Amino acid sequence: MINRRNFIKGIMAAAALPSLTVSKSYASAAKVENMLAVPPLLEKTRSGGVSRFSISVQEGVSEFVKGSPVNTLGYNGNLLGKTIRAKKGEKVSISVKNNLKEHTTTHWHGLLVPGNMDGGPHQVIKPGETWNASFTIEQPAATAWYHPHGDGNTASQVYKGLGGLFLLDDENSAKLDIPDEYGVNDVPLVIQDRLFSEDGQIHYLTSRQDYIFGMKGNKVLVNGVLEPTFEAPKGKVRFRILNGSNARTYNLYFSNKQSFDIIASDGGFLPKPAKMNSIRISPGERYEIIADFSAHKPGSEIYLADSGYNFMKVIVSSKKGFTGALPEKLAEYDPADMSKVVASRRFYMNGMGNMVNINGRRMDMRRINEYMTLGTTEIWNVVSRMGMMRGGSSDILHNFHAHGTLFKVISRNGKPPAPEERGWKDTVALPDNEVVQLMASFNHKGIFMYHCHILEHEDRGMMGQYIVK
Repeated sequence: MINRRNFIKGIMAAAALPSLTVSKSYASAAKVENMLAVPPLLEKTRSGGVSRFSISVQEGVSEFVKGSPVNTLGYNGNLLGKTIRAKKGEKVSISVKNNLKEHTTTHWHGLLVPGNMDGGPHQVIKPGETWNASFTIEQPAATAWYHPHGDGNTASQVYKGLGGLFLLDDENSAKLDIPDEYGVNDVPLVIQDRLFSEDGQIHYLTSRQDYIFGMKGNKVLVNGVLEPTFEAPKGKVRFRILNGSNARTYNLYFSNKQSFDIIASDGGFLPKPAKMNSIRISPGERYEIIADFSAHKPGSEIYLADSGYNFMKVIVSSKKGFTGALPEKLAEYDPADMSKVVASRRFYMNGMGNMVNINGRRMDMRRINEYMTLGTTEIWNVVSRMGMMRGGSSDILHNFHAHGTLFKVISRNGKPPAPEERGWKDTVALPDNEVVQLMASFNHKGIFMYHCHILEHEDRGMMGQYIVK
């Protein structure tokens, strides 16, 4: 159990760490001016009724500021990874070759697969070895992703560049009259902050705050490009947004304050579009939004922003884009049926820095924390308790992600969820002292993880294991 004395010792130890002075800006002329890069689709082969993909986890070099190469990691390249795309009902086989000098894993975040195919810390890939994952896509269309999930080195590997999108399609997504031209009006945005120094280098864990609250940077990359520009067709554009940052929660909006429609969350389409002016998105979460640029003159400049920081420029082109009306209904979504619930559990997410824990316990690979029965449904009440490290009521100091299931948000502090949380989710933000009630079902056997998706907290033990059998 974590007591107050040990917690204070952990904070004091973090405070003793050296700090690097990093400028909040640098000469804009030094920045590599690039248009937004769209991750290409990963090629697949078909044999024996199976779609086969191949991934190489490898070292690379990237240049974010002219003349300042940075050592990075990538899947099949220098940085990030190509987009995997598959359909509901499709059988896939993915070979993952580890060409790094350290162990890694590859977790399919948001996919419902058996525990031994999940890519969590149990499926270690040693240097030079290859892991083969085989499973059938058994869920609705969604924007998922893949990233490392090793025991103790997840945060550093993601920060160096490992991450890629995994898009799922189904019959419903094919029928919906929404933007669907990948890279043109259906555009993925992997948003990640990094700590840059004036010479264009990226730094990691340089201050006590980085250890306590998780690693936060001073600049934002989108799809691996620093403060990029996107040329939007004159019409509606669908952005698939992934918060791939280690610890930062964003409150995203457009600089001209225009509204947009949220059409999907982590696990797929919402029941109907939700019109918003901003969206909160914590690490690991995904939202799909549709922004309409049809009323803007060609050459107009709008920025995607967070807290006054304009990190992606959108220039409206003269090319005519998608102008159709959005469907009033996006997907079937049955209301939560409490009669199916067989058990209720509570998860307290406690502490900061080296003293993080869930229900007073830190991650132990030798211990199963919770036991579930295949085919059952449960209520999970998740609480963030910061105690002496409490921030403001809106601070996101933890969030909660579960493998092996998608869940419905039943309530926040006893109130119905906001419109953007009324679809399937696998990750939820946790402001201090909020109680989020979730309904989850367990339809795959195996060992799965639940944890804070602030990656430095995850690596330091804010994670547990549950088994379904």
